Amino acid sequence: MNQTEIISMITKKTLGLTFVLSAAAFAFGQEKVGVTGTIVDKSNQPVPYASVTFSHKENKLFSDATLTDEKGQYNLELTPGNYDISIEAIDFKKSVVNKQIAAAGNIGALSIEAEGSATNLKTQDIQGVTITVAQKPYKVELDKRTYDPSQDIVSKGGNLQDVLSNVPSVSVDTDGTVSMRGSSNVRFLINGKPSALLGIDDGANALQSIPADQIERIEVITNPSSKFEASGTAGILNIILKKSKKTGFNGSVIGTLGYLPQTNLNTNLSWRKGNLTWFLNGGGGYRESKNTNRNNATFFNAALDSDRTFTGQESITNSSNNNYNASSGIVYDISDKTSVNASATVRTFESENVGNVNYEYRFFKDPGMFVNRMNTGSNNNLAFQADLGLDHKFDDKGQNLSLSASLQSNRSYNDTDVNQTQNNVFELQNVINQTTKNKTLVGKADYELPIGENSKIEAGYRLDINQNVYDNDVLERTVNNPDFHFLNNFTYNAYYREIFNAGYVQFRSKIGKLGYQLGLRNEYSQVDIKYSNLDFYTDNINSKKTYNNLFPSVFLSYEIAKDNQFLVNYSRRIDRPRSFFLIPNPSYTDNQNIFDGNIDLNPSYVDSYEFGYSISKGKFTINPTLYYRHSTDDVKMLVYSDLSGAFHTKPINLGSDDRYGLDLNFNWDATKWLKFLGNVDLFGYKTTGISNAPELLGKPLSFEGSGFSTRARLTSTFKIDKTFSFQLQGFYRGAQKTENQTRNDMYALNLGASKTIWDGNGTVSFNIQDIFNTRAMRSTTNTAEFSRDSYMQWQPRQFAVSLTYRFKQGEKIEQPKRKKDVNSNATGDEQQGPM
Repeated sequence: MNQTEIISMITKKTLGLTFVLSAAAFAFGQEKVGVTGTIVDKSNQPVPYASVTFSHKENKLFSDATLTDEKGQYNLELTPGNYDISIEAIDFKKSVVNKQIAAAGNIGALSIEAEGSATNLKTQDIQGVTITVAQKPYKVELDKRTYDPSQDIVSKGGNLQDVLSNVPSVSVDTDGTVSMRGSSNVRFLINGKPSALLGIDDGANALQSIPADQIERIEVITNPSSKFEASGTAGILNIILKKSKKTGFNGSVIGTLGYLPQTNLNTNLSWRKGNLTWFLNGGGGYRESKNTNRNNATFFNAALDSDRTFTGQESITNSSNNNYNASSGIVYDISDKTSVNASATVRTFESENVGNVNYEYRFFKDPGMFVNRMNTGSNNNLAFQADLGLDHKFDDKGQNLSLSASLQSNRSYNDTDVNQTQNNVFELQNVINQTTKNKTLVGKADYELPIGENSKIEAGYRLDINQNVYDNDVLERTVNNPDFHFLNNFTYNAYYREIFNAGYVQFRSKIGKLGYQLGLRNEYSQVDIKYSNLDFYTDNINSKKTYNNLFPSVFLSYEIAKDNQFLVNYSRRIDRPRSFFLIPNPSYTDNQNIFDGNIDLNPSYVDSYEFGYSISKGKFTINPTLYYRHSTDDVKMLVYSDLSGAFHTKPINLGSDDRYGLDLNFNWDATKWLKFLGNVDLFGYKTTGISNAPELLGKPLSFEGSGFSTRARLTSTFKIDKTFSFQLQGFYRGAQKTENQTRNDMYALNLGASKTIWDGNGTVSFNIQDIFNTRAMRSTTNTAEFSRDSYMQWQPRQFAVSLTYRFKQGEKIEQPKRKKDVNSNATGDEQQGPM
């Protein structure tokens, strides 16, 4: 048995043991009871956003805390016993009462007394009070699921890519491609808006530019409502960045060291007093990575002596990058009903990389040869974003208006020098210079009008203007032509602009236990593309396309009992081709593997259906969801070989794609020292389409295929004591197969540990990503001309140690001045204020 087989066997057994532990511990969970109540003042008026702390008299591990809602009500799950209940609220005196909790139920109204001078309390008077609300890492709402990364030990000191790798229903491939339920057409938002911060670069570079410690939560929206833009057939990931809710001056600093070498230092500062809130987040880091890519192709139809029978390629790229970021903003409450916010963010990403690509060629009879292609490159990205917003509350019944504008800009310089040898003799040199500039303007207006107690109308308008400019130069010199000259096909200028206007209206209401929301969105988009290269035989492109589409959405919920409901929804979505997919010949770093854009690519459309069930009982919450997605004019990747032997990949519209399955998420506090967060996606797929492109393919290429696959993730958190915890996380993705391609299964195991120090002001964390170094993609592509095996590993096993220090002068959480409807589609998300 070789080393790879041994590692594979150990990893699979460890993963199996992790899942078995989940099932075994279920029988030993201790039952909690649901406790509700109300906090009122001496006039019997409800006190909203008061902190209520239940301190268990005998076992502090059973203690818990929560906040009251806008009606002064609260609910939480407690282990039966004797509790001291501490109640605190701004402008009120602290109150402590004792209650015996024996069974589920309402413990009635608890009153607190107003304190006339409460607003003049000194900072030191409240420093001794620390309210810790036990939050579940994953919760389900009407139209989204929210993930809290603060309890994710294995991604401490990491970045957005590390966090997303642990989010239920989300997968991150080794090249940084993010997918949801098997589809990679995911729309990213930051604080509810598209952002230049994720437009720095495609794939992993963009995800690695946002530190994990700046992320407050991630909203997973698998079936967005009409309030959201219709792009992203797989759904939306809304990244909510941190903003402190505490009064006074607060902050934290986190530093990280790791291997493959990485260092990070980030800080989050905030100051809140009276009507003004200010924040500053910033930091930077250094990180190295190693990318391995192998492709081995066997050709079937060799007849001439010079016909190839085999091509082998191995590419190893070592990269080092620096990233720096700074964000600052303010929120000012003009009055109790009106507030304005402004913020600015700048982020840079710089990298140096050295890639070594080796090719081996075998021919029918001619001698074989070896080609080496050494790539030395640099990348420099700069992104800027400015946001301005206004929130106005017409009354206390929920009639609100929100206006916002966002100006975004990013530019990217990519320079690559390539030296190629054949059998150790110089053959050619390429010098590649790529410049990409992007500017985006987003303007939004959202209005909410409550009707009675249970109904609300929402309406809004949105304008997006997105402009990309590409400038690509490829120079080459060879043994026979020693002077640099342009490669005409790959030297081009391109201009891309998309403008779309969108308006939406939706109505939500509740009849008894049945809640419903009906929405309709209209989007009119216009895409302009101009393209020209130096090839005399290639016509210049001046293309204009327009699309006008209606996108309905329906959401239904039926509440069987408290924390027990059925959810049904439907939405129609659109997959607009990215500009990179439309521009011909966008890349030339590897002259044997070329990605070609397709100017004729059109949007694909998806009808998405979900039927879910959510139940929370005691320590266990489970959310199974049945889903079905039908995509038309599906975008597929056509792989073909040209006359020179280079492989090309080109996106095309072809056939349909159906995805259906069961997405199961659960939280489980098995014991006081063991918790589980799990996700299992069991899904089937069926694709249709046969490509007939005689100018590219010798024979028709079929994309027909169907099958069944799985994805699973389980995170086990072990709490040793109040200050020390560790996590073990397993991930598995099953194999998938179509008629011309098979993708192998993939699995990985991660470990993390966290220790609280310095009286709660510090945390030291340690984690290992991919313990057994198994996280790699393997696939086989078959055509009538060749069979190609591919392997890719974006990053090998790595570990990191991080240290966090928190300093503060204020501890109390300030009461919100604006009503937030937590069940609303993006209310409180798209209106988060500054970033």
